[in-house]
This record gives sequence, structure tokens and C-alpha cells, in this order.
Amino acid sequence: MARMAGRRTVSAAPVLLAVTFGVFALAALSPFDPVKAYAGTAGLTASQAELDRLRINLGADQPLVARWWDWLTSALTGDLGTSAVMRQPVTDVIAERLGWSALLAACAFTVAVVAGTALGVLAARRPGGPLDRAVSALAYTLEAAPAFWLALLAIWFFSVRLGALPSGGLTDAGSDTVTAAQVASHLVLPALVLGASQLPWFYLYVRQGVADALGEDPVRGARARGLAERRVLLGHALRSGMLPMLTLIGSRVPELITGALLVETIFSWPGIAAATVQAATAVDFPLLAALTVLATAAVLAGNLLSDLLYGLADPRVGFDG
Repeated sequence: MARMAGRRTVSAAPVLLAVTFGVFALAALSPFDPVKAYAGTAGLTASQAELDRLRINLGADQPLVARWWDWLTSALTGDLGTSAVMRQPVTDVIAERLGWSALLAACAFTVAVVAGTALGVLAARRPGGPLDRAVSALAYTLEAAPAFWLALLAIWFFSVRLGALPSGGLTDAGSDTVTAAQVASHLVLPALVLGASQLPWFYLYVRQGVADALGEDPVRGARARGLAERRVLLGHALRSGMLPMLTLIGSRVPELITGALLVETIFSWPGIAAATVQAATAVDFPLLAALTVLATAAVLAGNLLSDLLYGLADPRVGFDG
């Protein structure tokens, strides 16, 4: 396991280098001027000489490769530059927001995996039955529904119509302290929406995997030995049927990040994804480069996690093969 993780970590380095260079290449081709974006409204009245001096101070007058190399060598020492839109070091921006994004993603992933697995097992017991048809129809509907549409619908129903849950933010309006109770209540809607956007794939994979496992010889043999149906379902069919679902975890990380971009923005959740939107709209290249690398690292880590979980669940899979 350690050997495979080491090989994957080493192979991830060229990917991250290519991603960082790609961000700077796109920035060089972009029609937006980072100097004017950094200057903000003051740039509208600034003279060309003042803009040129600011361009030199920011290093924006250097060639593409030089700018990329300066950023890379600084990043390796922990200096990711200064965010123009946040007016603070990029490392501080990430440190302040990463925990909230991790909390939202963990809760949403838990909702998707637990609910998808439970519904998949129940539907697989009687394929084609009323529960299977109803849940499958709901899954296909959620799969086609954009995350922002689900978020707006949830706000309208639970916040506007029922008044049961807050519509956004991290704390209640007018509150200057962050409490666990307020965070929990404000977390419910974005976690449910983000989890619901991921649930269809887990449900469909588990349903198909468990349904196939119920027809295999080991499960038939367990039934022939007189084992209880619950033990056959959970101890044999579910373990075999969840193997394909484990490979899904890594492939859903990019979709989870994309969904979080919309969900965090709509619910005003102070996470990394919302900062990415602000960085893109404000042409904040130092922050955008760091967040792009962070997202790429999350995708690579998700793929590695899928392989590790699959290997642990199925001893026949070798880690060093």
C-alpha cells in the first residue's frame, strides 16, 4: 500500500506542474489586465505611468515562464503571493476557508454515500418493484437537475415557504459570534443539496452491484445454508455489490468540486469554492492559481483513495501490481 501511494504521489508532481503552468498560460492569453483588476476603481483614474510602475511592482511585466517560475519557487517555500480581491496573503485566504469547505464536503459526501447505499440495497431486493421504480425515477431526476436549481428550490421551500432553515451564511443575521448550533443549522441546506446532487450515482451503482451479487453462486449458497436474509443481504451481497461503488468515490471528486462552486456561492458559505468564484470574476491570478492546484490535488487524492479502498475491500487486488 505504501509503495503504491508513493508511486502515485511521485507521478502527481508532473501533473501539478503542468496545471500551474497552464493557469499562467491562460492568464497570459486572457484579455483581462491583472494590474487594472488589482488597482480596482483607482485604476480608472490612474495614469499610464502609474499603471506601469504597478505592473513592475507586481512582476506582471515579466515573460510568462519567468512569472511562472517565480511563483513556483515561492510556492515551494510556502509563499503563494497576495490575493488582490481579498487584500491578504493567499495562504491566509486558504487557511480561513479550507476548513469550512472540508466540513461541507464531508457532510455532503456522507449524505450521498449513506442515503445512496441504503436506497440502493432496498431497491435491489425487489428489482422492478414500486420502491425501485420510485427511487430510480427520483435518482434520474436528481442526476439531470443542476445543483444551482436544487439550491434555489431548497431555499424557496425550506426557508421562504416553511421558514424552517436559514437561507445562507454561516451564522444568524446580526450575530458576531460563531456557535456550533448556528453552524449546524446553516449547514443543513447546503449539505443536503450538495449531497443530493451526488446521490444518484451512488444509488445506481449500489443498486446494480447488489442486484448482480444476489444472483451469484456464493449468495445462493449462503441462502441454501439457511442463513437469514438480512445476513445474506448485508454480509454477502452488499460487500460484493459495493466494490464498484468504491471506484466511484474518486471520479465524483471533480463533480463535487464543481457542485460546491455553485452551492457555496448560492448559500453564501465561506468556503474555498466561493473564493474560487470571486478569484475568477476579479481576475485574481495568484489566488486562482493556488485554488486550481488545490482542486487538482483533491482530485488526485480522491483517485488514490478509491484505489486504496478497493484494495482493502477486495484482497484479490494487489497494491503493488
